[in-house]
Amino acid sequence: MAIRPSTRWRARLDEEARELAAGTRAPSDAVLSKLFPESLLAATDEALRAFESDVEAHRDQDDKQVFKTIKRAVLVLNEINEDHDGGGYETEEREELCLYIDQTLMEHGIDVPALAARRGISRTEITDDWRDW
Repeated sequence: MAIRPSTRWRARLDEEARELAAGTRAPSDAVLSKLFPESLLAATDEALRAFESDVEAHRDQDDKQVFKTIKRAVLVLNEINEDHDGGGYETEEREELCLYIDQTLMEHGIDVPALAARRGISRTEITDDWRDW
């Protein structure tokens, strides 16, 4: 099962906190709490939970419905990013979110390469029409 990026981000935060407590990381090198505020993590978790539910509900639907599900998730993630001054998702986080969307679709029986090909795009472009982050 695909692991939500927000779960990975929380793990990184926890590791940083342990290193700070142990004295193996200088406070000046502790940047993850600024990069991943709780508001970003909670909102991202909720958006991805809703995406998972939508994918489950539409797993046997046509391409149009699958793309509506992708679009809905991406637009919510756009709002979250905007709520965090456009800096909520940096390059690594963007890649993790896109990979998560792809993996979640695949795990629910959606052939992402075929879905993308029928639209004339690559699988890495399935979010591009709506993605601002």
